[in-house]
Amino acid sequence: MKFFLKIFIFLFCFSFIHKIKAQDISKPIQSPKKAALLSLIPGAGQVYNKKYWKVPIIYAGLITSAYYINDNHNQYKAYKKAYLIRIDNDPHTNDEYVGQYSSNDLIILKDFYRRNREISILCFVSVYILNILDASVGAHLFNYDISENISLNVSPLSIKDFSGISLTLNL
Repeated sequence: MKFFLKIFIFLFCFSFIHKIKAQDISKPIQSPKKAALLSLIPGAGQVYNKKYWKVPIIYAGLITSAYYINDNHNQYKAYKKAYLIRIDNDPHTNDEYVGQYSSNDLIILKDFYRRNREISILCFVSVYILNILDASVGAHLFNYDISENISLNVSPLSIKDFSGISLTLNL
């Protein structure tokens, strides 16, 4: 008896499906995995997804971040070196900021540029990861239909020994 009940429930659940569409293979299928792997080279996944306009944005973000990483690192090293020269107790060495900054000012500036360097590194990594995510999501949505035919159709359904209502949502 339980076996027939399971079969009845199975048939009942699948009796509402009356249309099955085959996959449309006329459009190229974009692989999200391939797009993400190609994006390990920044912008290659966007080229694969035919979103060419995003490539300059990605490179602008990466180059700008790299510039600020370099600039902040150089400033950090300069202020750190000046502070180390100032505290080495050697009267023959002088840093380039004598009379301009105190020792406490050099520490503050050194910490400021170290923090900015770390934020710039974080920005660089974020742009790189967003590049990969954008390529993957773009491949997922490559064949997304954006037509204005959004409709809900209600129609009667009649299958042998069963009558009911079928709901169809076209997106």
